[in-house]
Amino acid sequence: MARALVMQPSVFLADEPSGNLDTRTGRNLHELLVHLNEELEVTMVVVTHNPELASMMHRVLRLADGRLRAE
Repeated sequence: MARALVMQPSVFLADEPSGNLDTRTGRNLHELLVHLNEELEVTMVVVTHNPELASMMHRVLRLADGRLRAE
């Protein structure tokens, strides 16, 4: 993440960012993503199976049976 953020991007792409982390570290990462989005105005595109992380996002889109669905 640090290497991706050092250039101060306007969009940050994260594919399962906490997939292999323990629960505590994953929560810390989730909070960091929210902070970057809100405080630094970095747009986040996060792909996740983690419902906790998804619930922290401003907008959730689901892919089901090959179709994109808004919630």
